[in-house]
Amino acid sequence: MKKYLIVVDMQHDFVDGALGTAEAAAILESVKAKIAQASAEGKTVIFTQDTHGEDYMQTSEGRHLPVPHCLKGTWGWRVMEELDVAEALHIHKPSFGYTGWADIVKKPESIELIGVCTDICVVSNALILKALYPEVPMRVDAACCAGTTPANHLAALNTMQCCQIEVVGA
Repeated sequence: MKKYLIVVDMQHDFVDGALGTAEAAAILESVKAKIAQASAEGKTVIFTQDTHGEDYMQTSEGRHLPVPHCLKGTWGWRVMEELDVAEALHIHKPSFGYTGWADIVKKPESIELIGVCTDICVVSNALILKALYPEVPMRVDAACCAGTTPANHLAALNTMQCCQIEVVGA
């Protein structure tokens, strides 16, 4: 049985790049501390990376959010350097939620999610994981998450609570 910390999309384009927000920048130190604690406790740390190609603007997402971001290999695609740890796994996901979690998260004892954007990628991955592992304790640390807006952040936290995901740090 393993304990997992999943760090969702803490990439330059969501913190200080194309889609960066003051709220995302404000959680950096809390996220860094959470990752250090998880590593010290022997948890498996996984970073997701929103990953798009040069054809992003022709995709459904690109037509709905016409801001090129997280193009593979660019500065904006990279995880914030101060957060990355050598032993972490990196998952490149082409959409909001990663559909291959069952191949990565094996026999979980607990799962915790942090990162951005609470109302898009954090909630998407939390709900996928909860559907895969309905009996596994799952939590989201609200103090280590930021949404596209403060109101959307709170709405996503409420959605996750309604789906039996524990929200702490709110």
